[in-house]
Amino acid sequence: MNPAAITADALLTQLLSQTDGRVLDMVTMRALVEEASQSGAQRALASLGLDDENARRDMGELRELLSAWRDAKRSAWQGMVTWIVRVCLAGLLVSIAVRLGLAELVHAGS
Repeated sequence: MNPAAITADALLTQLLSQTDGRVLDMVTMRALVEEASQSGAQRALASLGLDDENARRDMGELRELLSAWRDAKRSAWQGMVTWIVRVCLAGLLVSIAVRLGLAELVHAGS
């Protein structure tokens, strides 16, 4: 465990020992809550492997990767929609050509 966590745990223990069964004043209560939440946050980060000096860089890289994934997904959907629209328009043009009898003109010319 890193020295900051040991210090935070020691401070939390000291604050708890100060209460000694008495009713807590607001300052001590606030300090207890703050130190307990800080200690819990440090443990949570440590359990995720994000308690070292590379954590900030790792999180930045993960954010960039997630952003790139979202951009790629958006581009893929846009490309798929574009092709669906093109196929529908081509089908519409073929259907109009058949109704107007343009298919016979193509066969007659060959």
